[in-house]
Amino acid sequence: MTTLPSRIFLGCVAGAIAVLVFHQTTLQIFFWLGLAPQAAFRVAHVPPFHAPMILSITFWGAVYGGLFGWATARLKGPLWLYGFVAGFCMLVLTCFVIKPLSGLPIAFGWHKLAMLRAFAASEMWGVGVGLILPLLLPRRLSGWPQHRLAG
Repeated sequence: MTTLPSRIFLGCVAGAIAVLVFHQTTLQIFFWLGLAPQAAFRVAHVPPFHAPMILSITFWGAVYGGLFGWATARLKGPLWLYGFVAGFCMLVLTCFVIKPLSGLPIAFGWHKLAMLRAFAASEMWGVGVGLILPLLLPRRLSGWPQHRLAG
């Protein structure tokens, strides 16, 4: 069993990696298909701290990943499935709380294509963090069975 602080830390790492590998790649694919106005991995500065957008998104992915690591401490079953649910929760939080607090319209102004991109990217992040976190968690190494040892 891993300690809770370790799970939270590894969740942060998994969340940051999932943003860079799954979330942003999904948005880049939308751009390549002509379904997104900007490419992924944007370095334009965003408020309130004027940090590059990719850094800001990665930071928040790490925060959500830490929450995911904390929440999954007692869950049994495939984490990628829980990640799918976490991605949806992240999308709802973004659409109905974070965007309005930032002065932007609720749910991307109800534009279907923008909502589809956000849904796909959020779900890919969730599945990604659910796939990456178990790879980062320590595993108990069992010894080799005696019949497989030379001897």
